[in-house]
Amino acid sequence: MLESLRGKRMMFVGDSLNRGQYVSMVCLLHRLIPEDKKSMETYNNDALTVFRVKDYNATIEFYWAPFLLESNSDNAVVHRISDRIVRKGSMNKHGRHWKGVDILVFNTYLWWVTGQDMKILKGSFKDVEKEIMQISTEDAYRMAMKSLLRWVTRNLDREKTRVFFTSMSPTHSKGNWGGEAGENCYNQTTPIVDPNYWGSDSRKSIMKVIGEEFSKSEFPITFLNITQLSSYRKDAHTSIYKKQWNPLTTEQLANPASYADCIHWCLPGLQDTWNELLFAKLFHPDLI
Repeated sequence: MLESLRGKRMMFVGDSLNRGQYVSMVCLLHRLIPEDKKSMETYNNDALTVFRVKDYNATIEFYWAPFLLESNSDNAVVHRISDRIVRKGSMNKHGRHWKGVDILVFNTYLWWVTGQDMKILKGSFKDVEKEIMQISTEDAYRMAMKSLLRWVTRNLDREKTRVFFTSMSPTHSKGNWGGEAGENCYNQTTPIVDPNYWGSDSRKSIMKVIGEEFSKSEFPITFLNITQLSSYRKDAHTSIYKKQWNPLTTEQLANPASYADCIHWCLPGLQDTWNELLFAKLFHPDLI
């Protein structure tokens, strides 16, 4: 992998799930590299993280953009905003940081799924009177995919840049796999064995949007479909074993399932498999 990345930039772009895949990739590689031959730095108010491998003149990077488009959740540190707003036609806001990258790995999904219509801003966040429309999640997501494909086609050289898009990462916050009522990923130690299992949180309507829009793309994009294989892994989440941003209450401590993180994944773990698939599609596209 390192030899193949010699002289190149690889960048993961998206939300914290894509950051998890980025961290997985770095962890898979960094132990082979002497301490004085590697570095990890952040830029642009922590939006950009760069792992640099000096002897290979290579970087593996992560850029925070949970919607890919500009939004009011773009702060890489403080972004827990319930009233999410996405600016229409704003791919260049973040896209200027992606130019010149040799391998781009995009993702975006979970931030769009709020249970309500999405708020889309026409104009600028700087406007005193903001024009905001509300549209369905599927329509908003389609808007984002069209913007991404338009940006990729206009700004990247298909002879120099490989582009990947990772499908939705499933959650296991609701035990709809045949377990006990109210069950989630907490204390789960075995995968789901039903080969036909598909979690209700993974919207097939969004997969349909991706399929329809990507089929029209003039620029070749490799789809990294991790949804089905990940949906079995109710046992692979960080659960209660993660940093808690706020002190836990007495009620939470008495019921660990109430604060278990059933969205993100443990490392080492499942996301290493995602990178095995990425590696295969990147360097052996004829075999997969």
